[in-house]
Amino acid sequence: MRLFTLDEANALLDRLRPLVEALWERRRDLAIAQLENEVRAAPRGHAPGIRVHEDEIVRLIERIEHFGCIVKDIDLGLIDFPSTRGGRTIYLCWKADEPAVAHWHDLDSGFSGRRPLA
Repeated sequence: MRLFTLDEANALLDRLRPLVEALWERRRDLAIAQLENEVRAAPRGHAPGIRVHEDEIVRLIERIEHFGCIVKDIDLGLIDFPSTRGGRTIYLCWKADEPAVAHWHDLDSGFSGRRPLA
């Protein structure tokens, strides 16, 4: 597992933002395709585009996680960066609408346990 410094995590944001935006776009496309599938009452997976959108979402998540960070929530654009604080492993936590990484949480506390870095 790669461990990030705060500077390293923040340096990646310019590369991650467009990937998160593409992920949101594919997620919207998938939701639309699923609704169209329900309207047609077609069996799951048989509607045009559903599998394509699912595959693209997986590909985008893999591209993001290739950097060493972890996609925690697609809809929020929530990304965690493994790091250390006080001698223990933690996650630096970034939400796509935030200008920089400014929060952290323990490995087992998740988003609800976010605390400011300052």
